[in-house]
Amino acid sequence: MPPVFDSLIGNLMVPTILFFVLGLIAAAVRSDLSIPEGAAKFMSLYLLLAIGFKGGHSLADHGLSSDVFLALGAGLALSFLIPFIAFALLRVMTRLDAMNAAAVAGHYGSISIVTFVAASSLLELSGVSSDGFMVAVAATMEVPAILSALWIAHRFGKDTGAGCVPLRELFANGSIVLLTGAFVIGAVTQEKGMEMIAPFVVTPFTGILCLFLLDMGLNAGRSLLRNRHFLSLGLFSFGLLMPIIGAVLGLCLGAAIGLQTGSIFLLMVLSASASYIAVPAAMRIALPQAEAGIYLTLSLGVTFPFNITVGLPLYLWLASLV
Repeated sequence: MPPVFDSLIGNLMVPTILFFVLGLIAAAVRSDLSIPEGAAKFMSLYLLLAIGFKGGHSLADHGLSSDVFLALGAGLALSFLIPFIAFALLRVMTRLDAMNAAAVAGHYGSISIVTFVAASSLLELSGVSSDGFMVAVAATMEVPAILSALWIAHRFGKDTGAGCVPLRELFANGSIVLLTGAFVIGAVTQEKGMEMIAPFVVTPFTGILCLFLLDMGLNAGRSLLRNRHFLSLGLFSFGLLMPIIGAVLGLCLGAAIGLQTGSIFLLMVLSASASYIAVPAAMRIALPQAEAGIYLTLSLGVTFPFNITVGLPLYLWLASLV
């Protein structure tokens, strides 16, 4: 078998990804397997806290430098730019009207924090290091894409019924508050803080992530089955093509500013992922006439499974070439 396939398969055959696949299979066979809602909520809070704290601790070791500001600038630029590329592709590949295309495009410029957490775990399992400040990059990429999507909707849409999304609501999003808060605490407490809570944020991390991705696999599979009538061939193709385009943009920009392999990989993942939490909430307020079944099915039912099962190993292999 060629080395490239050996590398891709090796990156794919890890417990976190395989538990996600198990969830997809369970949903496909209509299994009654489920994770209690309270447990799923706890796991999401735990993962955000752990990845944020470890990122802050890593930044404290690294220190503020030009690398940090270059990476933050790259993340902001990608988050603003990608919705415009996504919108243009949607208008060519699908029959979506401008309002729905703008709503979908905003999801692809923002990020999936679950995909980012899974990518961070894959790096740890693969023994590849990354910079702690990439957690801060993830946090900065949540909002700009929403602003780009709203501008596109106002510029190209007719009678969108678009409302105003208060910036306070965007920045007060629970995942952003916990992620950035834990990041700051990890940076402030440094080594002493890590020694105090390492048994909580390090040792059980991979096991809890496996359970969480099992639940995400169940949700993604059931969402796809429930909303498959929304998926035309063009929309489905877009859901697979757009993350690859985003990843390539992240790869080029990450290499241009001199990030290390693990950080390039994480920037690729952030650029390739699609939001299914913060952006849908914003679109329901700002673009109430947009069809939620379209953008949720694409982001959660198509792009998220693709990234977790195929994208992450592919992006890591590409990053390793650089």
